[in-house]
Amino acid sequence: MTRPDKYVGIDNDMYAGMTTIGKIIRDAWVFGLIPETETCAGWNLAGIDSLLHKVNAEWDKYGCLVSNLPDELRERHQRIHDDAIARARATGWTGEIETGDED
Repeated sequence: MTRPDKYVGIDNDMYAGMTTIGKIIRDAWVFGLIPETETCAGWNLAGIDSLLHKVNAEWDKYGCLVSNLPDELRERHQRIHDDAIARARATGWTGEIETGDED
């Protein structure tokens, strides 16, 4: 199976975007790097990788901890990620993929 060369967009991604790329996009929304309307559909992997570097640079400013975010960013993070979890659960996502190796 060949890897696609373009991203399908967070709204078309597996489990409503509960993937590594989906997390990058949600965090980019939190930090205002891209508008919340940007799904990244059609982006190539180089574009996603560039966004990842920008997201990581923002997280580094706060020690990679949500608790270190200023109130406005922490509230935006909570809203965006709570909404993502609700949408993912509606598609059948349980989080087991992410925690399955912790047994």
